[in-house]
Amino acid sequence: MTNVNSLGRHILAEFYGCAWETLNSTEKVKQFMVDAALAAGAEIRESVFHKFSPQGVSGVVVISESHLAIHTWPELGYAAVDVFTCGEKVDPWDACRYLAEKFQAEHITATEMRRGILEAGQKAVVNQ
Repeated sequence: MTNVNSLGRHILAEFYGCAWETLNSTEKVKQFMVDAALAAGAEIRESVFHKFSPQGVSGVVVISESHLAIHTWPELGYAAVDVFTCGEKVDPWDACRYLAEKFQAEHITATEMRRGILEAGQKAVVNQ
């Protein structure tokens, strides 16, 4: 990808063929999401996760560089994951690769979107 002057990178990932037991466990989903943020070099601020009835987990890990979010459908073996990072320090693909391995996804699709694309010559001022 060409070097685009942007504020952040946002990856939208879909994980298929994951184990029901993993996607339905609040503890496992939270641990994997927190560990993915750390594996990417992010600084964690806080996290919140919710278990649905009869199944499914949603949650977010807030990082200094933005966030990681997930919603699972255990009955389908599917998880939707967002990894949004700002700045040059954290690579969102590192977090996605980590999660794909931990969720043992049989198939993944992922798209990267540049956020806050700046005009030519305009510089981003990042407060961190």
